[in-house]
Amino acid sequence: METPLIEFRNVSKRFGDRTILDDVNAQIFEGHVTTIIGKSGGGKSVLLKHIIGLLSPTEGTILFRGRSVDEMSKTDWDVFRSQFSYCFQNNALFDSLTVFENIALPLQQTTKLTKREIDSRVMEKVDHLDLAEVPHKYPSELSGGMQKRVALARALVTDPSIVLFDEPSTGQDPIRKNAILSMIVQNQERFGFTTIMISHDVPDVFFISDRILVLYEKQIVFQGTYNELDQFEHPMVDEFVKSLEGIRDELTGLRSKNSFMKLYEDVRDKAPHESTIVATFALDDTDRLSEELGHTQVQGIIQSLGECVNRHFGDAGISTRIGRNQIATILQCSDPDKAELVLDDFAGKLQDKGLGAFEGEVHANVDSLKPYSFSVSVGLAEANPGEDIQVTAKRAGSRTKKIKLTH
Repeated sequence: METPLIEFRNVSKRFGDRTILDDVNAQIFEGHVTTIIGKSGGGKSVLLKHIIGLLSPTEGTILFRGRSVDEMSKTDWDVFRSQFSYCFQNNALFDSLTVFENIALPLQQTTKLTKREIDSRVMEKVDHLDLAEVPHKYPSELSGGMQKRVALARALVTDPSIVLFDEPSTGQDPIRKNAILSMIVQNQERFGFTTIMISHDVPDVFFISDRILVLYEKQIVFQGTYNELDQFEHPMVDEFVKSLEGIRDELTGLRSKNSFMKLYEDVRDKAPHESTIVATFALDDTDRLSEELGHTQVQGIIQSLGECVNRHFGDAGISTRIGRNQIATILQCSDPDKAELVLDDFAGKLQDKGLGAFEGEVHANVDSLKPYSFSVSVGLAEANPGEDIQVTAKRAGSRTKKIKLTH
């Protein structure tokens, strides 16, 4: 059995007579994106601060690679702490330093890099987080959302092995929110660091999370995958998770997963002996596009793709976002040949006119770009009786035709 990177064993934390954490047991595994969700004021930030050593438990033990933190020597503790980077909820930027200087500070304090090397690494993060216009400004001159991105750039600039994020995308519009989450996971995949995150951004954060921890009434009541959480019967799921998902996905305007699944089950119940046909639409090479255009612009493309799917299929389909860059549509027809024609019609319009193929305006974030090329993969599959939509979508995604587009 895999040894957790970080483990809480019966951890409690009290401040005077007030108990914040009560007998918490949790496991965080190396290389994963682990997201902690729970109500505001429920102790998530306190839990996060225990991980990095800013707080110590009143009772219980925290282990790192199976070893109790309490038993570490000062040297071992310093090595342990050096692997972490922390992105604070309130940003914790220095008002007397410019954006560039704030981002460079960890490199200046903890490395022996030359000024040229530091400048290069800082500008790389500036570009990744769409901060190219503000490196010489001060935090007080920036919006709250832009300050958040500066704090995020500073947390990543040292290329840490473990990064803790306290509400990294709070206060952002849907495109910026998903751009930040996309940037986190792309860098996590590229450099292999472990991500531990607190977030209220349901369901967007679920698309990037390997594991989810649910903090409820001072305890961890669930730890597992998003699909396992969806099946978890607990007041927290109905009270918090499903209520936050709402009816529509903020980024694409398509149905939320729960709304989609209810309609999907209705379709299957009404015609149990007929085929249910699933179409998928996915933006290809998102990592490459993010490097070329920036994460914000890529999320604008995904938003526009969702708008195109919604306009074209409308009442003739039920659509939802099932991944960071993938959309699934249940077509309201049971004939595979007819479904193929319907999909070909959509693909043809997309091929001829790009994301402006349908009524309405293409999102400004996309429309304002210089000319660029990308492709969308379109797939089709029949759902087997009782088959989960994710399984069907995966089969549809494995048999696709690519539509190359230029904007």
